[in-house]
Amino acid sequence: MAKKQKYIFNHKTLEFEKFKLSLTKRIVRVVLVLLGIAGGSFLFAILLYTFFQSPTEKMQARELEYMKLQYDILNDRLDNLEVLALDLEKRDNDLYRVIFDAEPIQASSRKSGFSNVNRYVNLYGYRSSEQVVNVARKMDILSSQLYNQSVSYDEVFALARNKAEMLACIPAIFPLKETEIKYISSYFGYRPDPIYMITKFHSGIDFSAQLGTHAFATGNGVVEDVEHNEWGYGNMVVLNHGFGYKTRYAHLQKASVRKGQKVKRGQLIGLIGNSGKTTGVHLHYEVLKNDEPIDPINFFFNDLTPEEYNQILEQSSMSVQTEE
Repeated sequence: MAKKQKYIFNHKTLEFEKFKLSLTKRIVRVVLVLLGIAGGSFLFAILLYTFFQSPTEKMQARELEYMKLQYDILNDRLDNLEVLALDLEKRDNDLYRVIFDAEPIQASSRKSGFSNVNRYVNLYGYRSSEQVVNVARKMDILSSQLYNQSVSYDEVFALARNKAEMLACIPAIFPLKETEIKYISSYFGYRPDPIYMITKFHSGIDFSAQLGTHAFATGNGVVEDVEHNEWGYGNMVVLNHGFGYKTRYAHLQKASVRKGQKVKRGQLIGLIGNSGKTTGVHLHYEVLKNDEPIDPINFFFNDLTPEEYNQILEQSSMSVQTEE
């Protein structure tokens, strides 16, 4: 269909003439149209990006949600590993190190090597910095705990390899034949002193027996000391069993070993007498751990049934005393 021609009335010639735009007006009109299109496009773009996401933004949003999900999963796994590390520490302290008679490791020592200085300064400055720093700190603490746990297990494994030797060295029998014990005249703990007649701490167990009865080493060890005194412990032998254990055999008639001699469990070390500060023939027997006296009654497990042990334990709670 042909485009309609526009006409205008010329007042000078009093005639209708064809309407024609000048070049300038045409250019202005084109420019205005283009500006209108550009402005509309700009507004459309603003509305589009305000209320709708581009494919790239949608993909980035999905990736961000995925990263948040993986962060939560990783954080949960770290929490579970922390619980597991604490369980390993508890087993180590309360079971493995108890079995091998090793000192427990304090919690502060288990986390040694981890510094609380601000080592995460390069991780700050971002919207998610706190989450990243939190995970990094957890991983550092966990790494320190696991390293120190590994060192502890190395020590426990070494103790396990020496377990047979340790069991042979730890005092575990009566220091004289059970059939030759008349009775136990004094137990470990506070009791009236038979000479000074005051309450004093008794650091061992007194076994009453015949003069000259054999006294035996209660575990493998080395003779650390042999003394001959007119008072106090009298004739005395001290054995060093290693692993922090020592035993003392006092008021002997005579010693049968010399200083520096290696002895085996059950080996003769002396004859029972009444030398030193005593009121009768007996053997004063002590067990020391790290040079501190402990109750010897807990170290007769090789010679006693559970029933016999309970019986002697009950007797030890009674204040019985005959000889010094």
